[in-house]
Amino acid sequence: MRQSSVVIALCVAGLALSGCGRGGNDVDRALKDMTAVDENNLSDVMLSVADPKEAVSYFTRALAENPGRVDIRRNLAKAHLRAGQADQAAKLFEALANSPDGQADDRVSLAEAHIRANDWKRAEAVLNTIPPTHETFQRYRLEAMVADANKNWKKADSFYEIASGLTDRPAGVLNNWGYSKLTRGDYKGAEKLFVDALRYDPKLFTAKNNLVMARGAQRKYDLPVVEMTQTERAELLHTMALTAIKAGDVRTGRGLLQEAVETHPQHFDAAARALRALEGNVKQ
Repeated sequence: MRQSSVVIALCVAGLALSGCGRGGNDVDRALKDMTAVDENNLSDVMLSVADPKEAVSYFTRALAENPGRVDIRRNLAKAHLRAGQADQAAKLFEALANSPDGQADDRVSLAEAHIRANDWKRAEAVLNTIPPTHETFQRYRLEAMVADANKNWKKADSFYEIASGLTDRPAGVLNNWGYSKLTRGDYKGAEKLFVDALRYDPKLFTAKNNLVMARGAQRKYDLPVVEMTQTERAELLHTMALTAIKAGDVRTGRGLLQEAVETHPQHFDAAARALRALEGNVKQ
């Protein structure tokens, strides 16, 4: 932020020199515009990479100094949501949504806050108040999640498909869609979606782990050809082993656990404990 302040100071100095004979109004206007840009940049940082609790404190102070600023109130609500404080976020988003300055996105965020608070019925009720013309990725992602919770698979599939088409980074929603198919027992469909998710984000470990579970449920006990570190390989072997054991393929599971222990660059306690427990049960 010191760098931004220096840039503003230099720009204002330059405007002051070039504005001789035209009065100070242009300089004042430019200063206000640049201050607004600087503030917006800081807000973006607070809502993305800053510590969540620090962001809540920052926007709480800013709102106390500017109680009439709707944008700060909205940012405070987002900060609460990011900090895992869903109840506080819901109160703020509800007030915003019902105010003259309320936007459809405030209702979408309110629905998300309810979902994070595990209040699915209220989330669904809020989503039902949003006009169908408000077609955004976030709205349809939440619609899919609610449909999933209601086990309305046809509706969930439709919303997941719409959501994945409304973003250039669909890995997360494809992974969620795949997990939905996995819980329904559609292992082949789930496998395809996890592969699609990894095509967009090869580093998404949850999709790799879910892919292994989907393949294991089909008794495919070889690891998929995806990008993975040595540690990830060991963890995926562990997941595959547990899947095999659950399916009754104990001998295969034991071999996979042994490979997981040997593959991990450090001591893999979870796999080692599972292997000891399995060998103990076999001996008994």
